[in-house]
Amino acid sequence: MRRRAPLLPLIALLALAGCDQSMQDQPSIKPYEATAMWPDGTPERGLPDGVVTRGASAALAALSEPPPVSEALLARGRRDFDDFCAPCHGYAGDGDGIVVQRGFPPPPSYHSDRLRAAPASHFVDVITNGYGAMYAYSDRVAPEDRWAITAYIRALQTSRDTALAAVPDAAEALQ
Repeated sequence: MRRRAPLLPLIALLALAGCDQSMQDQPSIKPYEATAMWPDGTPERGLPDGVVTRGASAALAALSEPPPVSEALLARGRRDFDDFCAPCHGYAGDGDGIVVQRGFPPPPSYHSDRLRAAPASHFVDVITNGYGAMYAYSDRVAPEDRWAITAYIRALQTSRDTALAAVPDAAEALQ
């Protein structure tokens, strides 16, 4: 055992001397630099077909079917609408929010014939991907909350043409 101890540093030194230290000096391809390595001449490689990000299947499932409308869903939709949508669209959905009052181009009113006729999935898609000057909210609003906001937008649209007498609780509250 004592005879081997002085040999260990010598063996380690010989092993290290045999390593190629030129790894740090190897050529590399810079981003956007032309290369003959790939047929298209670029160093960037796209993702393989069929790649799905983590959690994407759950998000797609949540976006595929609207949840049943309930008071809790509408309350959540109103809260999120007030936080994310009202600065531009206004609290009543007329497109006259505080950002518009400061000079930003107004978004369309939710009460226009075109948006009243639009399917609910249109609003979810616009919240997800953005449209025109509106940027995407997919990283800020969860898929379930996008349906809640859409339900609240539908409630705003319906409230514009509904007489107070047609709402039973409201008519009773006035008496």
